[in-house]
Amino acid sequence: MSAAAERKIETEADSSIEKRPATASSYIEGIKESLGEAWIPRIYSERIMTIRTRAHHLKLPLKTGTVEIQHTLLGIELKVGRMRMHCPDLATARYLSTFARAGCTDVAVPYDITRISTLADELESSWQRMLLLVEHLAAGRSPQFRSRVRALLSAEVKREITEAGAGAAMPVFNQNTKQRRTS
Repeated sequence: MSAAAERKIETEADSSIEKRPATASSYIEGIKESLGEAWIPRIYSERIMTIRTRAHHLKLPLKTGTVEIQHTLLGIELKVGRMRMHCPDLATARYLSTFARAGCTDVAVPYDITRISTLADELESSWQRMLLLVEHLAAGRSPQFRSRVRALLSAEVKREITEAGAGAAMPVFNQNTKQRRTS
């Protein structure tokens, strides 16, 4: 986390003795600022939406429970609450699990399967850093407050990814089959 963001939150916490305590939104802004390039919606809009993708709809239950990746006899499945979704490979399951944790239903999946694994690594590490920053910054606060900050962060990630959109259902292929003669 950047020193400026930490000082901002500490200053708000120090001034809270006279006023009211620092709000959850100030923690969210500090976490977004400290993540910078690693903020999940930023990775999504700058690294994923700029390449050829296809839209994918996650059938999430109304109450998103735990998100697990399961290895079954039929292959890899992403389990969200009681719902199970078949995934073609482990990298795609890891990629989609990050968006399922945030509650995003429509996301873009890279068409080039060789890129999915590295993007899944970035998204998962960013998610974990985000959770660690919540615990670090709100260490002196109640567990309910930390839970509220985590929920608001997930909602913010979901909102920004929904605004970015999921792209086209199928990627656009430029197929020029006509050969033109230059004479």
